[in-house]
Amino acid sequence: MTMDILLNGRPLALADRATLADAVAGAGIAPPFAAALNGQFVPRAAHAATVLAAGDRIDLVQPVTGG
Repeated sequence: MTMDILLNGRPLALADRATLADAVAGAGIAPPFAAALNGQFVPRAAHAATVLAAGDRIDLVQPVTGG
């Protein structure tokens, strides 16, 4: 079975019981980045243990550098 989530505002289908780490890997976004699940920051150390549910909203934000 699959579930639908939103990743940076775009729909994404993942396998049931997928983790935040699975979603990040599918997004193709390279570190560094910060991850929020339903508006709450999730530390990188918790990505592999954070199980997603249908309808979850993930926001991945990369820092902007420059001067």
